[in-house]
Amino acid sequence: MSEVSNIAMQNPANSKKMLLAMVGIGIISAFLIVLTYELTLPRVQRLKAEALEKAIFEVLPGTDHTQAFGLNTDGTLFKIEEGDKSEAALYAGYDKGDKLVGYAVEAAGQGYADVIRIIYGYDPSEQILIGFQVLESKETPGLGDKIGKEEAFLNNFKALDVSVSNDGQLRNKVITVKQGEKQNPWEIDGITGATISSRAIGDIIGKSSMEVIPILHQNYKNGQNKMNSDEQQ
Repeated sequence: MSEVSNIAMQNPANSKKMLLAMVGIGIISAFLIVLTYELTLPRVQRLKAEALEKAIFEVLPGTDHTQAFGLNTDGTLFKIEEGDKSEAALYAGYDKGDKLVGYAVEAAGQGYADVIRIIYGYDPSEQILIGFQVLESKETPGLGDKIGKEEAFLNNFKALDVSVSNDGQLRNKVITVKQGEKQNPWEIDGITGATISSRAIGDIIGKSSMEVIPILHQNYKNGQNKMNSDEQQ
């Protein structure tokens, strides 16, 4: 029998071994990926929770302790206790005397590169936004990521008007304008070189505040800001 014939006869067996080896490697790789994910997930979740807690205190200056809340379909708030499966949409911040400082509201929307997750602070007594932080962003380094770093941009959110009219709606929708063209207290002064990213922040806050702020304002007027904050002590 020729050498060529011998090679032809050996090929099926060799191919089967190679296939089994590749399948085995694939299974082991998949197992390692899943195992790594499962092992690191608690740490990732803990770090996200710590970052969120820090951000809440940043956007609500003067806060001593917080309480997570969800929104009922009728617009009232319900407390979310530790361990509850409900996802918190907002957080109330209280000072050392249990007086409401304001609400921290999470929101998200499409940026230039990907979805941007943010949190902003709302003072219902003054009807203004008093803080802003980027929780998650993949915007272009050196350009789009300025939305979470540039002091001039962050200063927009120290007294951004979100006042509610007598009919229970926001008087003016929050929007982003070109840098240097801000004329009204509900406008966000954009960032040159990061137009899309800074405009995205205006869109996210504009949409979120139109939906959430009137509800929070009404709850504040109804006295729900006094909701047993001492129970969490």
